[in-house]
Amino acid sequence: MTAEDYTTGQVILIDKPLEWTSFQVVNKVRWLIRQQFNLKKIKVGHAGTLDPLATGLLILCTGKFTKQIDTYQAQVKEYTGTFTLGATTPSYDLETAIDQTFDISGITSEKIEAATQQFIGDIQQQPPVFSALKKDGKRLYEFARAGEEVEIPTRTVMISEFEITKIDLPLVNFRVVCSKGTYIRSLANDFGKALDNGAHLSVLRRTKIGDFSVENAITPEAFEAQFTS
Repeated sequence: MTAEDYTTGQVILIDKPLEWTSFQVVNKVRWLIRQQFNLKKIKVGHAGTLDPLATGLLILCTGKFTKQIDTYQAQVKEYTGTFTLGATTPSYDLETAIDQTFDISGITSEKIEAATQQFIGDIQQQPPVFSALKKDGKRLYEFARAGEEVEIPTRTVMISEFEITKIDLPLVNFRVVCSKGTYIRSLANDFGKALDNGAHLSVLRRTKIGDFSVENAITPEAFEAQFTS
């Protein structure tokens, strides 16, 4: 790759590590390209945020290809992960501590499989209050961390596939194919309610965006190694 390749435009598939923010990945890649080619500036952006506690596919665009980011963001996504039944958290994942526990002794594999059917197709979903969505000029998580109540409108998302891949209670592994704007954390919370119980998201990995697969992605360390080897 040359400096011109990156300024003209490249798509870089990164396998985002656990606890990295999407912004940190973008900053790392931008800095590496600038350092390698002694550039004053280079445009780098990502096509769809992953939470710090999620891993997996992050599409980065450089140079003129940053104009295509909206196109990639709109594509169908695939995720795999784990719901933990019997407990909820305010953030719907492990970012916050458990606030309520439930008895899961009455939950069966049949009930879990049946509950998935409620979430196939167009559904109404409420985004988590611990999210970066804006309301009245503030991020929702700013309201949440300040302990302020905020009304979050539901929105329509589409889930085309929802498969349970393993049940080892309280853990339920899944695979989901869904539209842009779907919060898997909210799906975890709603899935618990569908079982008259509670649930939170304990593992999440984005495996596909459109035709792009995490199998073809590299870690930030591997991207850096290209310049040092």
